Amino acid sequence: MARVTISKKACTVNPLKMSQPIGGALAFMGLSGCMPVLHGSQGCTSFGLVLFVRHFREAIPLQTTAMNEVATILGGLENIEQAILNIVKRANPSVIGICSTGVTETKGDDVEGYLKSFRKRHPELAELGIVYVSTPDFKDAFQDGFGKTVTKIIEAFVPEQTLTRRAPQRVNVLAGCHLTPGDIDELRDVIESFGLEPTFLPDISGSLDGHIPEDFTPTTLGGVTKEDVAEMGSAAWTIALGEQMREAAATLEARAGVPFELFDRLTGLAPNDAFVAFLSRISGRPVPRKLRRQRGQLVDAMLDGHFHFGGKRVAIGAEPDLLFALCQWLTEMGAEITAAVTTTTSPVLEKIMAEEVLVGDLEDLETRAKDCDLLVTHSHGRQAAERLQVPLYRMGLPMFDRLGAAHEVSVGYRGTRDLIFKIGNIFVNRVAEPNIDSWRQSNAGDDFQAGHAPDPISPPSSGH
Repeated sequence: MARVTISKKACTVNPLKMSQPIGGALAFMGLSGCMPVLHGSQGCTSFGLVLFVRHFREAIPLQTTAMNEVATILGGLENIEQAILNIVKRANPSVIGICSTGVTETKGDDVEGYLKSFRKRHPELAELGIVYVSTPDFKDAFQDGFGKTVTKIIEAFVPEQTLTRRAPQRVNVLAGCHLTPGDIDELRDVIESFGLEPTFLPDISGSLDGHIPEDFTPTTLGGVTKEDVAEMGSAAWTIALGEQMREAAATLEARAGVPFELFDRLTGLAPNDAFVAFLSRISGRPVPRKLRRQRGQLVDAMLDGHFHFGGKRVAIGAEPDLLFALCQWLTEMGAEITAAVTTTTSPVLEKIMAEEVLVGDLEDLETRAKDCDLLVTHSHGRQAAERLQVPLYRMGLPMFDRLGAAHEVSVGYRGTRDLIFKIGNIFVNRVAEPNIDSWRQSNAGDDFQAGHAPDPISPPSSGH
């Protein structure tokens, strides 16, 4: 059990965390035909837009209500109304997702009231889905905003109902922000191999996976539709991935009676065994042969890699669910977690196999990472790694100095296997190669000290 502490520094140095509205915007990007909007100044939206563009290297739909000083003081009703009308005229989205920011939260804008007034004045837009989420950026972090947004999407589109019969093959999958589009594709493949039909919420594998669309669209390129979300109440099960999805899963269960199973991580052998066993139980099918083979490959990779992981000291900075998954898996591989720094509080932090988990910044991580063998965090940790002269393995968001961030996979049997190879090769590369010339000189010196010269290379004996 780890001791969770919160940094008491007067200011943040080299921030690790990102704000709630950015997390909320990412969740909205997993909806098809959606236009995320940040209710605040233009600078708030510009920051998030640049961050997402650099990470995914794709066109990112993100708009703003463009609050200025006067509008902030008087209230943002007019800005919200004008923003919605402009977006409908130019982009014609099926869903507009609005996230608040620190500016409007400090003012105390009644956005829910604004939207009720807007609905009365514009009955012609009754079919337009509008979801508002309170995500002040002066509290909590990226993961919190993401989780709140998924909960609000469920409340907005899943009707309250009591069903006596459900579709046994349909399952809902609530995917946390620590999962990449590649992770979601991998999990979809695993779930479908049991004959199940998964509906992912959010589904950023459809919108941020880097595919080339046939036609330009100013909204999200793909993802789950609001009609698909409305049908989630008829599924047999909900699978929640990450502690951040617990509230959303409980909300769906309360509204539609869909039971849920939460998996706090899917990196490692034991959690994937539990996941596959659960899928086998609810589908009534045996585990497919390809998954059995992938499990065998993972076990073999663990055997091959544990020599290189054993005793290694690792420092990690990440969002709580990603931090938990990495710390537990690395500990199971024989490594030691010397520093664990995160962005916000979460129930999983106390379960991490480390002495302390600090809610802090990258300066805290750098201070605690001295004498470590590996630093794991997003791309903003590269300067700390250079100063510490240790290798950096990039995980999380943003990852702007490497290609293929959206296609990284670290879940499932295959994802865990590949992660062993990637990090294990970093450790292998850190082992100093023997210097042949030095070895020869040292051996020659030993021979002379023994009182004889080294034997010259001679041809094979003739046998006489």
